[in-house]
Amino acid sequence: MLELTHDEWLSRAKELDLSGFHHIDGADEPGGGPTYAAVSPRDGHVLAQVADGGVAEVDAAVAAARRAFDAGPWPRLAPADRGRALLRLADLLEERRDRLALTVSLEMGKPITDAYDIELRAAVNTFRFYGQLADKLTDESPHTAPDALALVTREPAGVVGAVVPWNFPLTIASWKVAPALAAGCTVVLKPSENSPLSALQLGRLATEAGLPPGVLNVVTGDGPTAGRAIGLHPDVDVLAFTGSTAVGRHFLHYAADSNLKRVWLELGGKSPNIILPDAPDLEKAAATAAWGIFFNQGEMCTAPSRLLVHTSVAERVTEAIVRRAGELRVGDPLDPATEMGALVGEAHLGRVLDHIDTGTSEGARLRTGGTRTLTDTGGSFLLPTVFDEVHPGMRLAREEIFGPVLSVLTFDDLDEAVALANATEYGLAAGLWTSDLSTAHQVSRALKAGTVWVNCYEEGDLTVPFGGMKQSGNGRDKSAHAVEKYTELKTTWIQL
Repeated sequence: MLELTHDEWLSRAKELDLSGFHHIDGADEPGGGPTYAAVSPRDGHVLAQVADGGVAEVDAAVAAARRAFDAGPWPRLAPADRGRALLRLADLLEERRDRLALTVSLEMGKPITDAYDIELRAAVNTFRFYGQLADKLTDESPHTAPDALALVTREPAGVVGAVVPWNFPLTIASWKVAPALAAGCTVVLKPSENSPLSALQLGRLATEAGLPPGVLNVVTGDGPTAGRAIGLHPDVDVLAFTGSTAVGRHFLHYAADSNLKRVWLELGGKSPNIILPDAPDLEKAAATAAWGIFFNQGEMCTAPSRLLVHTSVAERVTEAIVRRAGELRVGDPLDPATEMGALVGEAHLGRVLDHIDTGTSEGARLRTGGTRTLTDTGGSFLLPTVFDEVHPGMRLAREEIFGPVLSVLTFDDLDEAVALANATEYGLAAGLWTSDLSTAHQVSRALKAGTVWVNCYEEGDLTVPFGGMKQSGNGRDKSAHAVEKYTELKTTWIQL
């Protein structure tokens, strides 16, 4: 439970000493090369100078991971021993939870309450889940002819390159790293240049937990340089990426131009949230819609940014969301009472504001928000924003905004709702509110999305897979299915 006050978090922030060095082969590697400033969106202050890695640093990290995989103990440990190492790492994440939550809050603007209660809880639980799963992954022995024995073994795929975004810097890193390590792979992790500091701490804690050198390496730098170098590297066997669809295309090209490495992509979203007139609780549906779009400053690939609501209840639902937007406490991320913090930086804030300006110019009606706030802080804050009278062809309804901006569209019947919901290049998630069980089943099957929430949103745990359809990507994070991305199936046929 989060117990520190605003003043106590401020005091800890002033004392926090953050290091921005790569973590390669079990040690920090300054490299002596160029650096860049990690700037907090909370107030514009520099948190640390971070090593700006390039091809040389990626080469060193991949070489360390290759040695650790080809000749080191990690892939050859009993699965239970790998599991125990991951559980030790989970314990260290729990022990350093305050420091890690503070780092996340400072580097990407997330409210400290969310960083502590949601981000760090997810990271800890992820390493615990895969630590406990490591020795429960079984091979197969199919029934064959009586004079033969067939074995199907699941073997670690090799060196994994994991490139992760800034919106959930530890959660998403954990979703990639933990199952890869549980499978026996070694990993080179590249965090976003906007949120490198928490990932570096993860790498150091992995070494402290007893993971052998080279098993988890962290290289900082930007996507076009460090990310590209990982994507093109011939000694990277698997690439796992979460980010934009545009960058996901680059990684597919990198694989084609190098060693045809497997590429697993979790990409953008423009998720529909359908509210039918028979929703079991319209007020709850509206409150959940508001929470879904404004949580994490709307910087979520699954954010229900397209609210599809039946015309008969549209104004009632929209008014409730507008009312909730006006009640939200936008403020200092280090204040435990803050409900919506800062967007990740000025450049991203500018992109979101451009979407808002375009929405107004295209004829959508701005119901609330639409402007930056708390400008005296030096931070990148935006008021929660709601548009209605949005039409399917508008940019607001088509493009991922990745900010606290809701577009309300209306429909007259169920077929129209499903057609509107599927009228997008994305297919990551969707929501549906109805009291009719048959409708819930039929519509959830008809929606082209990797996850469909019925009478809720953003619910679930590590037992269920997460990923997208269409241009939202392929493969799945979370659950036992995630391990499949980091293993190869080998068939051995023994003639008796």
